[in-house]
Amino acid sequence: MTLPHSLQQAAARAAEASALLQDPAALRLPNKPQLRRYEVSSLLPNGSIAETRHIAPALPIFEDAFCAFTRGSLVETTMGQIAVEDLLPGDEIVTRDGGSQPLVWKGSTSLVPSRSDAKGRAHRLTSFMPDSLGLQKPASCVVAGPAARLLRMPPHMRVAADSEQLLTLVAEFQDGMNIFETAPPTVVDMFHLCLPEHAVINVGGLEFETYHPGPEALKLVSYAIKTLYFNLFSHVDSLSGFGPLAYTRAAPMTDSSLRD
Repeated sequence: MTLPHSLQQAAARAAEASALLQDPAALRLPNKPQLRRYEVSSLLPNGSIAETRHIAPALPIFEDAFCAFTRGSLVETTMGQIAVEDLLPGDEIVTRDGGSQPLVWKGSTSLVPSRSDAKGRAHRLTSFMPDSLGLQKPASCVVAGPAARLLRMPPHMRVAADSEQLLTLVAEFQDGMNIFETAPPTVVDMFHLCLPEHAVINVGGLEFETYHPGPEALKLVSYAIKTLYFNLFSHVDSLSGFGPLAYTRAAPMTDSSLRD
């Protein structure tokens, strides 16, 4: 597969050409789609580590792969807790089933949570105070990004006391007291992690999922966007390469009236 001469040119062309990005009315606006810089560390088949930089549109399909954990988040590994920014591909990450998997991909980007993009999308963070979800859950304050999902059901989404635990976006847990939205006015470094198989891991005492785009993520995406997207991942070349989801995901409930 031949890529355009530069990732920046490819991103700009993809952003202008993809029907997914803008509706016909938006195409007539003078504002160009925003581009974002993404950094990737990958584990290569020979055991070495590749570090690459990419430029791609600031679209959910890209941002969701990078905006789960903030700098300083402690990830449980076979060597103990390690800050997410210090993890290296090849490190063994402890999973919920009691085993471990090697880290094969770490993505990072920087953004200002209080600043909305050209489409009006914000990147608000969710702050969990100590013990907000139970004793030592978390043990200390944990700040998660908009793409982070917990293996847990918030009270307003439960239909029965024994409801199945689903992978739920962290924003659904906000109660305005112990779990609340935060939007720092300064740059925040964001990260996400990918293992050979989708899993739930311990970050700061809470059970978060590792990165998986979801089975329908690229269903309506243009060829140019797909090319840019898979260029971020050296270990997969199709959605099937991510394998199945380890747990079912909950549908987001953005209407606050549904919580009453």
